[in-house]
Order: sequence, then C-alpha cells, then structure tokens
Amino acid sequence: MSISTTKPRPVWIEVNDKMQQGYRYCLSALEGQDFHPDFRPDLSPAEMLALGVFGGKYMTDCRDEFPADWFENARLSPHRRDPSLNWFGVDASQPLSEWRAKGWIYPDDPRGWFQWYCRYYRGRRIDGEDQRQIARWKAIRRHVAQLQANCNPADRWCRPRQRQALLHWAYDSRAL
Repeated sequence: MSISTTKPRPVWIEVNDKMQQGYRYCLSALEGQDFHPDFRPDLSPAEMLALGVFGGKYMTDCRDEFPADWFENARLSPHRRDPSLNWFGVDASQPLSEWRAKGWIYPDDPRGWFQWYCRYYRGRRIDGEDQRQIARWKAIRRHVAQLQANCNPADRWCRPRQRQALLHWAYDSRAL
C-alpha cells in the first residue's frame, strides 16, 4: 500500500444529526495523516469504536458523517449508554452536562473530544481548537503514569475505570 503525500482537494462535509444541523467543515488534510507532531494517539476512531467506548452510544445518530468501515466492528447501543459494551465493562464517562459545565465543549464539536478527534482524523483542521484539544489529550497521559506506578504490568484489569477512560482518549491502556 502506498501513501499519498500530496495534499487532497478540499472536501466539504455537511452535518445534520440530533446535536448539529447545517454545520459544514472542510477536510484539508489526508485521513489519518498530517497530525500535529505532539499528537500521536495509539488508536484510530474505528479501533476505539470496536473496543466499545462511551458505552456504545456516542456515535449512533451520526454514522453518515464518517466512513462506513469505522462501524463494521463497532460496539454500539441503539437505545442508551451500556457500560457492558466498554472493553473493560465499566462506566468511565461523565455526563455531557458535566463537560459543558467545565467548559470542555467547543461549539463546532458539541459531543466533545471524541467528535473533535474523529473529525481531526478525517482531515479537518481548526487553528487554536486543535491545539487546545491536543493539550487536553496530552494532560490525560498522567493516568498512564498512574497505571504504570500502581499496577503490575501483567494485570490488565487493574484500575479498569482508569483504563477505560484512557481508551476514550485513544490511549491503548490494554497494553500498559
């Protein structure tokens, strides 16, 4: 497989789902490439969905926006969040109301960090917001250090909520 190094022609995506209507954004980078040098996630959005993130409820109404192959192995819940779908089988999420109260939600991405990551992965770039979200992603790394300091490397089930939360941020905590 060869990887193209040429910049793609801009592609416009129109979003119309339960949380966002009439929103348009441009894909200006190659999918899965051209990431900021400080941003090296372990998992792609498709891998995260297959591992069961956010109780399988996060992306059920916005599938048209993203590539169909992202959902081939996704663990999704049609009705409500189901923590048993998460890789570690535990609830490691805060409600959206909490994210809003803490100022973590950017208007272009009303679902939060994972929505930003999915769009960034696809090739959307937003000056300022990308740097803010990458800084948030880097800050989560402290949980990796806590797992390494407090868990036997052979015990993949030590601190399951913390490990599930790391999966939500594209850190592969199964390998820690």
